[in-house]
Amino acid sequence: MLLTDLIGYCAATLTTASFVPQAWHTFTTRDVRGISLGMYSAFTVGVMCWTVYGLLMDAWPIVVANCITLVLALAILVMKLRYHQA
Repeated sequence: MLLTDLIGYCAATLTTASFVPQAWHTFTTRDVRGISLGMYSAFTVGVMCWTVYGLLMDAWPIVVANCITLVLALAILVMKLRYHQA
């Protein structure tokens, strides 16, 4: 494995793992008051773009990390839409 791939996977692991506590907290408490719909919507689209970019560049650390992050971000976004109280 190349050093650049190793650094990429390390960065991917750390940044992707940072979403797990938020997703878990939101799933267990259904508390979405502190989550911005606009921010998570834009973030999710951005992660989709990064995934496509990684595929086009054949950059697997980017693809893997963003696929996992996309699942977590979509889960949080869906919970925000489902549990949002006006």
